Amino acid sequence: MTVELYTPEFVVGLIVLFIGTIAAAFPRPKNYLTQLINLEIPGWGLLLVMLHYNEALALFTFAAVSVLSTYIFVRVMQKKEGI
Repeated sequence: MTVELYTPEFVVGLIVLFIGTIAAAFPRPKNYLTQLINLEIPGWGLLLVMLHYNEALALFTFAAVSVLSTYIFVRVMQKKEGI
């Protein structure tokens, strides 16, 4: 069984992952909603990269990254606003 090294979903996933990481690190409007949306972009890129390897792995990785990153970001927002 041979695996292609550069499939379209792998290349697009790496590009989306890179651009999404930059967008999450340096958001244009500095409000919480924009930062939360920009945090989901790298998750989609990771989903596409993992889809290159295995569909179940892609699904579980996307769910875990989405849940954990949203939870951590909401906790940071709460601490920043003093709630």
